[in-house]
Amino acid sequence: MSTLQISGLQVSVETDQGSKQILRGVDLTVNEGEIHAIMGPNGSGKSTLAYAIAGHPKYSVDGGSITLDGEDVLEMSVDERARAGLFLAMQYPVEIPGVTNSNFLRTAKTALDGEAPAIRGWVKDVRDAMGRLRMDSSFAERNVNEGFSGGEKKRNEILQLELLKPRFAVLDETDSGLDVDALRIVSEGVNRAKENTGLGILLITHYTRILRYIKPDFVHVFVNGRVAEEGGPELAERLEDEGYDRYLSGSAVTL
Repeated sequence: MSTLQISGLQVSVETDQGSKQILRGVDLTVNEGEIHAIMGPNGSGKSTLAYAIAGHPKYSVDGGSITLDGEDVLEMSVDERARAGLFLAMQYPVEIPGVTNSNFLRTAKTALDGEAPAIRGWVKDVRDAMGRLRMDSSFAERNVNEGFSGGEKKRNEILQLELLKPRFAVLDETDSGLDVDALRIVSEGVNRAKENTGLGILLITHYTRILRYIKPDFVHVFVNGRVAEEGGPELAERLEDEGYDRYLSGSAVTL
């Protein structure tokens, strides 16, 4: 069984006022096939965790470790992390002018597998996946995310998830900006990817609405750069009723 293990992770970020510590010792283990929901108020460090796992250069790891099946993730470049099976669906997906979706996807798949997929089968896989996500076929020849709505960008992220088949996926506020129908379609795509590949998922969210569709095995509450509480799905239900106030009493919240 594959395992993504985070131990004592401390992360800082450079700001105009200098280096600022965000994560203050995070411990988290995600096994293959598990869904972990990461919840917490704004500025609690949720997205920092996502970008530290992915290797964003803006974030400095000051202590602790991230390992994937015992291999040191922090020693890997960003592309090596992707080839090892890590995937990040960004809160704000970037546009890539001049690169079509179809070219981007096939190039990424080739880089991951070490050989190009057979054209006929690959085209069918892309078309079928787009159909399941209710994406018009014209999106295959549009530049990556260029001119896409917020919901279209999120569907495009899940299209990549389904086709690239990572071992672990970090979904950073995938539900933000989605209407009810798009939320359901995107969630169905995440669930399909898990069923088809058994990937482990770190699902970062403020709200419980996406957890009605993507059922977590574990819930972790982040406050001030640390895990303040852990539990099962019932913890998310309690947060829906109570909010985060009881965690924030007397506690300063980081960016």
